[in-house]
Amino acid sequence: MWKKTAVLIVVALVGQTVQAQWVKHPTPGTPRTPDGRPILTARTPRAPNGKPDLSGVWHVQPTPLAEMKRLFGDSVDVVQVPGMEIDTVSKYGINILQDFKPEDAPLRPAGGEILKRRLAGAEQLPLTYCLPGGVPLSTLLSEVSKIVQTPGLMLIMLELGGTRQIYTDGRKHVADPSPSWLGYSVGAWEGETLVVDTVGFNGRSWLDAIGHPQSEAAHLVERYRRRDFGHLDVEITIDDPTFYTKPFTIKVTHELQPDTDILEYFCSENEKDIHRLRP
Repeated sequence: MWKKTAVLIVVALVGQTVQAQWVKHPTPGTPRTPDGRPILTARTPRAPNGKPDLSGVWHVQPTPLAEMKRLFGDSVDVVQVPGMEIDTVSKYGINILQDFKPEDAPLRPAGGEILKRRLAGAEQLPLTYCLPGGVPLSTLLSEVSKIVQTPGLMLIMLELGGTRQIYTDGRKHVADPSPSWLGYSVGAWEGETLVVDTVGFNGRSWLDAIGHPQSEAAHLVERYRRRDFGHLDVEITIDDPTFYTKPFTIKVTHELQPDTDILEYFCSENEKDIHRLRP
């Protein structure tokens, strides 16, 4: 039952066609073959301080269609939107606990009740109401994100709502942050890896499309490593004692999208679906 629900949720998510700005405008500093193709396996670029430069437009490495069908059923690709097909998303964008057997999933009863209610359609994904996708869901679907790295501050611009500010200037978390959709993030380098620590969520985001919840007590630790020019490995550990019995980790790779840019995205513009939703 939940697999069918997942398919319907993803179809609802991808109701708009993806386009890009500045298509085919050459990205400065991109190593290329003699015929102009980007060399994505070239060496990792460096910032002026010698640390890896994570800047760029990124898209999560998608789960292949055959694997999506194995996990979520053969009907997972029955309805497709050009540019937002089911094999343009990560399996974790549908089910953040995909690596666990159902009986081993670290979900507390309170979290299970919320998930059950959402799978039954009693609650709608915040994206449906033009609210932010949250973290990490916004980076696990079809839409891209853009990282801008500067001294002391890194910005992650999310096509699905908002910009994360990751402070790398040595500051610590405040004691009682005002709850927010994207949380409050500080980062520090451990060798070649940027470690990002995020707290202060508002508890309204979903961790995935089927509805695994996130509470205000959620604590995310992300580890970013740009292994070469075109690949960014990200390890995400979620510790949310309100809904989960133990921390759990997912690992994804983001692929550089050269010679393009992030799309301006305003969900509420020309929106026509709200009146069709359940109250």
